[in-house]
Amino acid sequence: MTNNSGRRKSDSDATSCRCHRFGAIAVLKGFVTIDEVKAAIMDQVEDDLSGCKHRLLGNILFEQGLITENQIETVMLELKKEP
Repeated sequence: MTNNSGRRKSDSDATSCRCHRFGAIAVLKGFVTIDEVKAAIMDQVEDDLSGCKHRLLGNILFEQGLITENQIETVMLELKKEP
């Protein structure tokens, strides 16, 4: 099954799921708060809707000084462990 962008539905689901998992893992590890992740997701959506280049959630949090590069790496390692 494909969506309007031509990607398979599962590809789209995996992309959005990875974003939410990144935020969830970062919160569970105590790197950021739920409110900080929500605000970063809103920034990401606003960028996408205004035609700006898509930014990854970790990059947004890093640019805002809320997470370090080492913390991003830790979250990414956790993501790689998940099926």
